[in-house]
Amino acid sequence: MNIDIICVGKVKERYLQDAIKEYTKRLSRFCKLNIIEVADEKTPENASEAVNAQIKEKEGERIAKHIKTNAFVIALAIEGKMLTSEQLAAHLEDWGLHGVSHIQLIIGGSLGLDPAILKRANMLLSFSKMTFPHQLMRVILLEQIYRAFKINAHEPYHK
Repeated sequence: MNIDIICVGKVKERYLQDAIKEYTKRLSRFCKLNIIEVADEKTPENASEAVNAQIKEKEGERIAKHIKTNAFVIALAIEGKMLTSEQLAAHLEDWGLHGVSHIQLIIGGSLGLDPAILKRANMLLSFSKMTFPHQLMRVILLEQIYRAFKINAHEPYHK
């Protein structure tokens, strides 16, 4: 299975970079993982809703360039469906059994995702009603994908 994580911005913190490298290494036995970073826009302090919408649109255009027509697209969004780790594992297994070989997960920038990206997505996924820094979300997402593969392989890790 091919899994792309399309995300806005770069991870600058060393500890997050190390965690991303570790989960990328762990996932290499289960899937072909590709992390695609697109440039983020500077967000001015106290920006208007119109300016925020323009920023999301520009970031959305950059994301859209990487979305493959044959991919199953999952956008991370606070209004998305919340799943348990076991449910995510079951979805991954089910998608694979139904011929899905390419999954693209999208993490937006600090303002979230452009409505056009949300509309294109096959599924909206939420990890919580809380807001997380998008750089940290990358680590959380990778860990949950790894956990899902371990669950499906009936290997110890998930407790």
